[in-house]
Amino acid sequence: MTFTENCNTIFNRAINDYHATDNVDTPINNPYDEGTMDASLYRKCWIDTVQWHLEDIIRDPGIDPAAALQLKRRIDRSNQERTDLVEEIDSQLREKYKDVKPLPEATINTESPAWAIDRLSILALKIYHMREQAGRADADAEHRAKCAAKLDVLLEQQTDLGTAICQLLDDIEAGRKYMKVYRQMKMYNDPATNPVLYARKDK
Repeated sequence: MTFTENCNTIFNRAINDYHATDNVDTPINNPYDEGTMDASLYRKCWIDTVQWHLEDIIRDPGIDPAAALQLKRRIDRSNQERTDLVEEIDSQLREKYKDVKPLPEATINTESPAWAIDRLSILALKIYHMREQAGRADADAEHRAKCAAKLDVLLEQQTDLGTAICQLLDDIEAGRKYMKVYRQMKMYNDPATNPVLYARKDK
């Protein structure tokens, strides 16, 4: 099994585990050993899955404004957790390849491996929900056909992205590429750099 095949297996498990209750407040029950790459991948997809459904809920045109504000803040926290976890996965990969000496002609990639893995996790969610739409008994044939065509594209994209990630990791392991871990340094979550937040402290 390739690295990305393992990723997809774990992502599908997380998505299916979530949909056993289909409730955004269901606590995570990570089946993998703490500190392992598999545990990080499962937690990553769990966060993505919960946030996917939070994004559905907040788009309800009849939602109470106070509830919407609470949801928006929850989504903001989720985004920060997602970012932190992507960086954690990159750090795990960097530790794995720390003894690899880059070749003189080695190049850097446009994105780190974990940010590509982040997209793979989202793709797994899109595939799950598009497959659901393609099989909806209460939808008309045109809707199901359109969703089935989109599902085919998503599955092809998943294969291509998985191949590209494996190639990138192979290149890093062989020294043909090197990786750096850049912290996102999101300024709006930091009370020291968000002017609205630090202005309030001065009052």
